[in-house]
Amino acid sequence: MTESKPNEAIEADTPESIREPRLWCNNGWTARVVKNEDDEGWAVEMILDGESEPALVGPWTMGRDKKNPKPLDTSAFNTLVKTASEFRQRQVQQLHAALHQNITINGQSGRISITLDIVPDEDDPHALLTAHDAADEELAQVRVGSGFKLNKASATAWIDAGFRKPG
Repeated sequence: MTESKPNEAIEADTPESIREPRLWCNNGWTARVVKNEDDEGWAVEMILDGESEPALVGPWTMGRDKKNPKPLDTSAFNTLVKTASEFRQRQVQQLHAALHQNITINGQSGRISITLDIVPDEDDPHALLTAHDAADEELAQVRVGSGFKLNKASATAWIDAGFRKPG
């Protein structure tokens, strides 16, 4: 009787786990080797479960016959998952930075933090401009256009106007 490692048993029992030469699905990711439309080579797509578009697409190595792709294996799949996860994490961070801006103004009444949170709604894009004092108490919040530019001048003007809606 051979002993199996606990992780092997879990992986074997996972219904989503597929390990084929050109298709691997495991741990929420799918790696698919596809014909590269741009040239005669091959590419690999990394798709996160539930997503319609690949998180990462990159070149894939040719096999020994120089016609077919090299088959996926555990090491390659794990490396692809790590790379795609890091790439996706950077995308999320960049999106957050684009949609959430913050500036601090030293006003007469103390430090005031101004945030601009853009709501990228297809039907009603807008942003929320919010002011908090040094104790993180909300001083004001107004709805502004999604194109509102938050900078030191616009934040100071909003504070000086008694937090009335800009524009």
